[in-house]
Amino acid sequence: MASHSDTLVVFFGATAGANGGKLGSDEREIILLVWQIVDLHEKKVGKLHKCHVKPDSLELTDQCKEETGLTLDEIIKAEPLDKVLQQFQQSVSSEVKCLDRNSYTLCVNSPLIIRQALHPEASKKNLVLPECFFSFVDVRKEFHKCCPNAGPAQKLTLTSMMECIRCQTKIRTILCFVFLDHKFSCVETVKYKFDSGTCSKTEPVDSETVIRARGLPWQSSDQDIARFFKGLNIAKGGVALCLNAQGRRNGEALVRFINSEHRDLALERHKHHMGSRYIEVYKATGEEFLKIAGGTSNEVAQFLSKENQVIIRMRGLPFTATPQEVLSFLGPESPVTDGGEGLLFVKYPDGRPTGDAFVLFSCEEYAQNALKKHKQILGKRYIELFRSTAAEVQQVLNRYMSTPLIATLPPSPIVPVPVLATPPFLPAASSTRDCIRLRGLPYTAGIEDILEFMGEHTVDIKPHGVHMVLNQQGRPSGDAFIQMKSSDKAFMVAQKCHKKTMKDRYVEVFQCSTEEMSIVLMGGTLNRSGLSPPPCKLPCLSPPTAYAAFPTPPAILSEAALYQPPLLAAPRPPQTTAHSPAHTLAYYPPQPHLYMNMNMNYTAYYPSPPVSPSTVSYFAAPPGAMAAAVAAQSHPAAAAASPVLPQPGALVRMQGLPYNAGVKDILSFFQGYQLQPDAVLILYNFSGQCSGEALITFPSEEIARQAVAECSSHTFYGQQIHLVFCN
Repeated sequence: MASHSDTLVVFFGATAGANGGKLGSDEREIILLVWQIVDLHEKKVGKLHKCHVKPDSLELTDQCKEETGLTLDEIIKAEPLDKVLQQFQQSVSSEVKCLDRNSYTLCVNSPLIIRQALHPEASKKNLVLPECFFSFVDVRKEFHKCCPNAGPAQKLTLTSMMECIRCQTKIRTILCFVFLDHKFSCVETVKYKFDSGTCSKTEPVDSETVIRARGLPWQSSDQDIARFFKGLNIAKGGVALCLNAQGRRNGEALVRFINSEHRDLALERHKHHMGSRYIEVYKATGEEFLKIAGGTSNEVAQFLSKENQVIIRMRGLPFTATPQEVLSFLGPESPVTDGGEGLLFVKYPDGRPTGDAFVLFSCEEYAQNALKKHKQILGKRYIELFRSTAAEVQQVLNRYMSTPLIATLPPSPIVPVPVLATPPFLPAASSTRDCIRLRGLPYTAGIEDILEFMGEHTVDIKPHGVHMVLNQQGRPSGDAFIQMKSSDKAFMVAQKCHKKTMKDRYVEVFQCSTEEMSIVLMGGTLNRSGLSPPPCKLPCLSPPTAYAAFPTPPAILSEAALYQPPLLAAPRPPQTTAHSPAHTLAYYPPQPHLYMNMNMNYTAYYPSPPVSPSTVSYFAAPPGAMAAAVAAQSHPAAAAASPVLPQPGALVRMQGLPYNAGVKDILSFFQGYQLQPDAVLILYNFSGQCSGEALITFPSEEIARQAVAECSSHTFYGQQIHLVFCN
């Protein structure tokens, strides 16, 4: 009700447990409601109403009996809460009508009776509260405005206020305000419902307003969490459900309230119940909330910009599923908001689908119809459907878009082996995400086009930090890597330049690390299984014997070293040699005429020279000359004995493995071929799980072909396996 009303309804209450400053903290039910009307215009008070309330649990604490003077016999004879609320509404409406007034304002001595007792209990019992209980004035805060020297408003009690103004009763405290012509202005409100919304990673979030709820049922939604905190005002989009490593809810959520007062009241609900489960409530920080709920993608922001939408998450979609197939699956009884515009497919940074999608519905009825499709078949896969939230959309997109461009391999046994040192022209590997990847560049795009595309952010590029990626013919592949001065600069570029247009084509911009960039620049590529080395150019996990000819100190075999082309060398003067059918990339000082005669023969991506893409040119050179150059610089005798590194065996790819397959299982499958554990390399996907594929290194091509011929008909724990010889 409006604060300028001429009528006040003074309202008090008590529970069957703790009262006073701890009212509502023990989840006990209301047993007493007291109210009285005050006529502000005539400065008179009405009849005092006192109603007992029968709780579901007929038990009173000793503290309650002492403070209220009530007995269990009195409570047993009382009416339940819904009946008492009806009596309250009828009584107040009748008296207000007799005063010839149209409205009234609820006045309490503490918000606890409204926020911590009445609203939570009504929510649990599915009771609809009268409108007057969604706005009220707190007499303590109003008193503090008149008497600021009386102490903090939260610590004021009726006793201290009465002593301050020498009053004897609670109602006289109210009348004192009236006689002083006080205007009740600090109206507090209780939100009718939780407002979903988005949160930007750049938005400031006060740590004094955030809590972490733990122990939530896995199927709980943001609306369920808002209902648990009913009576407290949650900020728009302030519920962020936490996900585990597999992208499933882990029973935790971060909740952001409108101010610290509501956050403190939320902490008092520690171990209150949601259904049969008790929920733990702890303090959290703004940084934790932004990490979960903060978004970066303009595409997501546009998707979530539609107000009052119900969000459903679909999981397990076929990778080839199209928007039209999804709309047909949902059917006409579940129309999606704006058709295909109400669909958001989740993808990896390289554009591959993850099998997840989010769908918008304009009303609850359409969403309920969609949820009935849970575990129905689309194509050859069953689809899971769940209620979702705007914060979960952000978190899922953040998780997949921040996934390394190249899947991380599991830790392998630490074995000191000598490996070739990283070429000096490649950037030092680092996990810091201070680089960006441009995807979808026009094939005619040059360095100047990229600089123009980045606009004001070009000042944040490191010197010689633009790296073009070439395809197997030595032509631009449409990809480029750019090193920025810091991870913050890279984040801003990825946020502001993603899907901007360059020469009538939109370009995707992703944040990545120097380590990821280096592996791609050294020959690693991406496929559906994650990391894929150049075909038949992958060094064995047991290094070739010729590596020992180089007097390099022992080092740990890293991912970068594993996929490092062994014949890359430092720049050297051009030499006149006859080109062999297979070529290795080398870098040279500017020779424009040599650029025109380039003839590369590799399927792996190769970089333009990192030292200066606009001034340094390059051409293909025979592999023997490159290997000889490396050997001659470090160990002349070894170079003379073995000028070219030998090929490290033959490679076979296994496809269709069970996701729990291990190295021992694969060795048992190839029993009789006397393979060592280090000859098996299991490929992992972006979630760190087995991708269903593995690479097996055999001693020779003949043995590899024999294994493919003999074992192709075998099953792997009842599952058909596909073997491919990589020639």
